[in-house]
Amino acid sequence: MIEKVNPCHPDKIADRIAGAIVDLAYKKNDTPKVAVEVLIGHGVCHIINETSEHFTKDEIKAIVSRIAGEMGLDYKEYKQDVKLAQNQSDGLKCGDNGIFKGVMISKEEAELSKIARTIYWKYRTDGKYILNKGELIICQSNAEAEEIKEVYPYAKINPLGYWTGGTNVDTGATNRKLGSDMGRSVTGGGLHGKDLTKADVSINVYLHKLAQENRCDYQAVCAIGDEMVIIQELCGLSCTGYYSKPYAEIVEEAKKHIDFIGGFEKLAEWGLF
Repeated sequence: MIEKVNPCHPDKIADRIAGAIVDLAYKKNDTPKVAVEVLIGHGVCHIINETSEHFTKDEIKAIVSRIAGEMGLDYKEYKQDVKLAQNQSDGLKCGDNGIFKGVMISKEEAELSKIARTIYWKYRTDGKYILNKGELIICQSNAEAEEIKEVYPYAKINPLGYWTGGTNVDTGATNRKLGSDMGRSVTGGGLHGKDLTKADVSINVYLHKLAQENRCDYQAVCAIGDEMVIIQELCGLSCTGYYSKPYAEIVEEAKKHIDFIGGFEKLAEWGLF
């Protein structure tokens, strides 16, 4: 069973705003420290930003307006905790405690991701899609069920009927749709609104990429301040033991992937697949 939501879902709008702020932080500084939380809905966008970089309200408002449309803005900016900031003062280290998984994308996940994107490119409005053992459920705002039925005749479409969707129907919050973004690799922590020193971002991205390249599942663990990450390769019912990898190398690989797809905002649109 897998669920995907599209980039216009309120939770993804929140993720995209957070990602765009991280993108801007990297334009201000090659090594920013930033953690953004966004809550959006019913005409107001609330943002708390713990950051090493200063953002003007006009910069933030421009991001919100571009992604979510004109609405009220409640923006609060704070410096990172002094003790947490010291963790990175003498080199790149894990910015959080965590356990992580990198899992090969299943056929079901790949199929639903394709369906979600196909529908989104036509309607470009809030949508949610579920696939469970061949049963497809499509909830697409601003669309008549009959139109979609022509392409997906066996799907259950808009069970409650026509709906408009968006942030005036539902609120959105950062990292609330990690199942959609990460599939079966969901563990603790959030994928969006954070710089690459945060293990939640770098290790999750790195392990996902590694799992697809090697067609094998992986898991990893780290503690805040670690320079090395413990990784375990899992193939079938057996495991091949543990090995260590420098966190700095993981960050470098994660950055290559994020740069390749177009940045943190682009990562937030669909997640890892």
